[in-house]
Amino acid sequence: MEEKKSNGLAIASLVLGIVAIVFSFFLQWLGLIIGIVGIVLGVMAKKKNPCGMATAGLVLSIIGTILCALIFIACIACIGALGTAGTIGSSLY
Repeated sequence: MEEKKSNGLAIASLVLGIVAIVFSFFLQWLGLIIGIVGIVLGVMAKKKNPCGMATAGLVLSIIGTILCALIFIACIACIGALGTAGTIGSSLY
């Protein structure tokens, strides 16, 4: 009976990609870090043993990282717009 060899790096990349997507809605900076680590592990897993799980982990990590970065930038832009709106509103009166 042939023993199935698991790829721990691919599993870690897959899990970190899913966690990065979930954290993109709550803690964007942490999701960004987790996504980058997932990308690194996904690339290492694809070099070591190219399989579907390594590809899925890499793709999910990339999506999670981009999503976290976009939401983080959007939050910063909204905070900046609120600060500007407060300044403009007070000068009218």
